[in-house]
Amino acid sequence: MFTWEFASDPYPAYAWLREHAPVHRTRLPSGVEAWLVTRYADAKQALADPRLSKNPAHHDEPAHAKGKTGIPGERKAELMTHLLNIDPPDHTRLRRLVSKAFTPRRVAEFAPRVQELADGLIDRFAATGSADLIHEFAFPLPIYAICDLLGVPREDQDDFRDWAGMMIRHGGGPRGGVARSVKKMRGYLADLIHRKRAALPLEPAPGEDLISALIRASDHGEHLTENEAAAMAFILLFAGFETTVNLIGNGTYALLTHPEQRERLQTSLAAGERGLLETGVEELLRYDGPVELATWRFATRPLTVGGQEVAAGDPVLVVLAAADRDPERFTDPDTLDLARRDSQHLGYGHGIHYCLGAPLARLEGQTALATLLTRLPDLRLAADPAELRWRGGLIMRGLRTLPVSFTPPVSSAGNGPSPTQK
Repeated sequence: MFTWEFASDPYPAYAWLREHAPVHRTRLPSGVEAWLVTRYADAKQALADPRLSKNPAHHDEPAHAKGKTGIPGERKAELMTHLLNIDPPDHTRLRRLVSKAFTPRRVAEFAPRVQELADGLIDRFAATGSADLIHEFAFPLPIYAICDLLGVPREDQDDFRDWAGMMIRHGGGPRGGVARSVKKMRGYLADLIHRKRAALPLEPAPGEDLISALIRASDHGEHLTENEAAAMAFILLFAGFETTVNLIGNGTYALLTHPEQRERLQTSLAAGERGLLETGVEELLRYDGPVELATWRFATRPLTVGGQEVAAGDPVLVVLAAADRDPERFTDPDTLDLARRDSQHLGYGHGIHYCLGAPLARLEGQTALATLLTRLPDLRLAADPAELRWRGGLIMRGLRTLPVSFTPPVSSAGNGPSPTQK
């Protein structure tokens, strides 16, 4: 299950597991043994089961301390107290503090900036007739967007892009590179929090950035420590960019390899309609979503999942990619249908850990795909699909590169300003 061939197309193996071993104990490349949950009904139960904790302290061996679970370097950088590692009541308290930044109204107010970013990035390569959509579009778009939301100054955002680039490379970078990037990001966030606290106005301005809002909450009795504020900013960046990179990359690739679906969407967009775009992004999340396995959970006491006994302390990994293609839940699950209405996918999770940034991810995915297909209408894959490589890693699913070609628009700006300069 952990070969490059598997990464290219894991769905046949997941289909076998759903049928023959729906809750299967396996040894991961790190040496950690974990249960894989692959059926939709079992996955939905596990995602919401309070007996499956997000806190690595419940693991029956100190694997997390050795960097074998979780994000490399987060423990040494004192970034452990974030939403992916904690349970209620701390999870409830911290989630409440940041939830206001991701309300539909706040996200709608952010839409013009996301559109500006999408157009600015396309402007930079449109005149060339070719691009790597991962590195030139899908990767920088959510980085700059989440930096704006957090309140990272524009002049510092390219540093964040470099650090995030190292984190997203997984095994493709220098040894220890992810941990070093996490440490640099931690140091920067600590300094930024100090600077923002010193300059914080008495009353919040409309649309106040998220880091300032976290500082304001901690200064007004919410008991948010500096480590919690830094960890929260860190995980919002970490969880908020790679998922969207893969949503845009996987989604574009799926459209380019399903021309009839792509044509339907372009026709709908040309008519000024958004219904197919909205259902289409949900279907792309179900069909080949950005998160292959949900993040780690640990049994706090013995329980039964899918008829299988899970012991206290055992790690459990819910395979979202398998659950979202379960024929017991979805009709023709291996078929891409952008008009699919019944798409209650688990791509954003389920239960109290449902993705906080889902409204922003939807906005970014819809904006990115609509802008690409509208501005570059003859966009086409510039490589044999068999030659494309998927990034290694346990949780995320995404392409390393996505080479495309297209006819340069007549009015293309070519070398427009960096999104951080606009």
